[in-house]
Amino acid sequence: MNERRNKITGGLLVFVGAASFGLLSTIVKFAYAQGYTLGEITGTQSFSGMVILWLFYLVSLRRKSKENSTGDIIQRTGWWKVSLAGTFTGLVGIFYYQSVKLLPASVAIILLMQYLWISILIEAIVFRKKPTKKQLLLAGIIFIGTLLAGGLFNEEIVLNLEGLAYGFLAATCYALFLMTSGRIGNDLPALKKSALMITGACIITWVIFPPLFFFNGVYGGGLYLWGVSLALLGTVIPPLLFSIGMPRVGVSIGAILSSAELPVATLSSAFILGESVDMVRWSGVLLILLAVVATNITFRHSRRTLAS
Repeated sequence: MNERRNKITGGLLVFVGAASFGLLSTIVKFAYAQGYTLGEITGTQSFSGMVILWLFYLVSLRRKSKENSTGDIIQRTGWWKVSLAGTFTGLVGIFYYQSVKLLPASVAIILLMQYLWISILIEAIVFRKKPTKKQLLLAGIIFIGTLLAGGLFNEEIVLNLEGLAYGFLAATCYALFLMTSGRIGNDLPALKKSALMITGACIITWVIFPPLFFFNGVYGGGLYLWGVSLALLGTVIPPLLFSIGMPRVGVSIGAILSSAELPVATLSSAFILGESVDMVRWSGVLLILLAVVATNITFRHSRRTLAS
């Protein structure tokens, strides 16, 4: 009974974490409507996330010292490597939020989900990992779902080519981030690794968009509220809930639940922003979700076969 309760609780935590990701595009749309720029939004989000995560890490260190802990495990990964990997996170934010600016939020999130097949492509080119027939089939399903969900067959929707380009750039950087974060800094405490990564994201964001908002009065005039909100929903809450929930439900179910980001983003864009999402576009969303589910069910089935 307790095990079942733990799985249900873990599933809810993963779902809420994914849902918070899905709300980002809607909040960014509101921030743009308030007159804030791309550099101000991404700069203050990464700064807020960096401050919050480092504070959490320092608090965890103090707690360990009170418990007479031996401290962090032996760390072999240089901090600069983890921060460098985190720059992909900063680039994801810049490209994705620019895509959100130029396209409907429901279309921007669809483009970000293209990291699924882009990851397969990068692994094939960089790591010489030949994709399986099932991966190619699922990539094709995602592509068809994207055409439907993106509204390409809806004459009323006019898609900005620049926005499409930024969306694919965001998806590419997200795929690179997932690959590098999974290979670098695994010997570090989770909070420290996250803090170092968001520090890298903050640095690259400030290099591209110098943080002038600290000096022209914009930050204290209300920008900090948007930064904290975006940081909590995109940088702090999801990783925290995932770290608690994923071990309880397992990688496969967790990955399926984390895809809730897509329908939540689409729903919020439809009901909060008032964007048009017809049945054809919803069918595209459903196809992409089915591809995510099929990928992880296949993985779980394969693992059981190998174990038997």
